[in-house]
Amino acid sequence: MKVVKFSILFVLICFPLFWVNKLQTREEASKLQLELKYNDAMNQAVDDAARTLQTSAVWKEAEEGYESQKRLELRRNDAVDSFFMTLFLNFGLWNEEKKQDELKRYIPVIAIIGYDGVDMYAEDEYIGRNGESQMQHVWKPKLPYGFMDQGGNVIGFTLDDFVTVYRPSSGSWLSGYQRELKSTAADVPILQDDQLFDAVRRTIIVDTIQQALANTINEHNERAIRNGVSYTFTLPSISDEEWHNTINDVGVMAFIQGLPLGYSSYNHYALGGSRLLKRSNYHGVIMKGIKYAFPEKCAPSNALESYHSSADAAKQGYFLKSCP
Repeated sequence: MKVVKFSILFVLICFPLFWVNKLQTREEASKLQLELKYNDAMNQAVDDAARTLQTSAVWKEAEEGYESQKRLELRRNDAVDSFFMTLFLNFGLWNEEKKQDELKRYIPVIAIIGYDGVDMYAEDEYIGRNGESQMQHVWKPKLPYGFMDQGGNVIGFTLDDFVTVYRPSSGSWLSGYQRELKSTAADVPILQDDQLFDAVRRTIIVDTIQQALANTINEHNERAIRNGVSYTFTLPSISDEEWHNTINDVGVMAFIQGLPLGYSSYNHYALGGSRLLKRSNYHGVIMKGIKYAFPEKCAPSNALESYHSSADAAKQGYFLKSCP
């Protein structure tokens, strides 16, 4: 009889625990499934935004040649529109304008990693026609990848080796690839050392983007607190390797934080690259007294010069060859 009583007592005590545990397991599985769905939605959105940058970008080159001046114009509004279009579609909010606005509140910033600077698209506060404070996503002023050396020279970096240099000693501006400016800007030490140039360039670009993101997210937090939002947005930890891979080309970074998900919140960031700068390099050689330029994948090992495009090689007097 005692055994039966103990068995009944055991069932009465343990069954609720087992049931609660089963419910928690089911809830965690559902939460994980939803997180994966959201991750995929964010990743697809930044990929579509980056693809839009790639297909709509325009290179502006001066008449005096590609090597001396170049500028990349990005259709950043088109990229952001593409991002939100894909995001809303994957979140099932295509015709839900009010819910779309609510979802935007959990996206503190979208960053366009441009050729010569970074653009931030984030919420800002303004006074509407009715005199009340309102929030809307707007573009922040572009931040260039700028650096000043110990000699006071101001250097504007880009995602490749193209630079703009201001020399206060002569009050002059120079623009071109680092290799072009070595001889004409001997008083700018960073241009004389290839490894130092690349290391400083990458560091400055990453620092500029990180600082811009941190400042934008901090501003977002200040406004959120004033509006009664208790969640604190933070810049997620991103490895150095991922940062340096990010700045190899024009791209898009997007962050979503604090989105309610069960008893917790959903946080994620996504990166999308455009491959705008992945142009075919050409290597020049002299064969029987004639200058030829071959694509990188089939160039002879005794190449004398390297160029970023076929046009660059042709301007230096090389005849273009194709791979067999």
